[in-house]
Amino acid sequence: MAALSQRGTSALWVALLTAASTATTLALGCATPFPSLAALAAVHMRRRDGILLMLLAWTASQIVGFLLLGYPRDASTLAWGAGLCTAAVGAVLASHAALRALPYRTVAARLGLAYAAGFTAFKAVILGWALVLGGLHAVMAPDLLAEQFVRNGAILIGLYALYRALVAAGVPAPALPVAAA
Repeated sequence: MAALSQRGTSALWVALLTAASTATTLALGCATPFPSLAALAAVHMRRRDGILLMLLAWTASQIVGFLLLGYPRDASTLAWGAGLCTAAVGAVLASHAALRALPYRTVAARLGLAYAAGFTAFKAVILGWALVLGGLHAVMAPDLLAEQFVRNGAILIGLYALYRALVAAGVPAPALPVAAA
């Protein structure tokens, strides 16, 4: 693959991961894997690229939801959409913060820490929105939380495998995260 600038490489990875996220959203019927994307972004991307990824993945999920999956067009659904956006951004920020606080060296430890922080932050923001919008029992049910944690963990493994396969195939790796990015 021809050499790309750092900005071009970052844009390429944001696009690739947004596409993978959109495919997951379609396959699972609105379950965009924001905590998984946040962890992968924290380990392999600069913070601002991770935020961009979250915003684009959220936008793609809203397009899929409203245009293909028939989301209702009412105030509650729109408010929950805003909640998901803030939770997605919160997840990537928390993932990056955790990696700065505990700089593990192995990729597995970094992905695990970033995933735990991202999932926790995502759910904490969702909890805040549920307190305002209602639905607390649905979004914080223990069995649902466990299912989502496992599903997003499995998706993270799949996304990481995709990442490794693309890098092995010659796609240049994204710009590494730095503390001030």
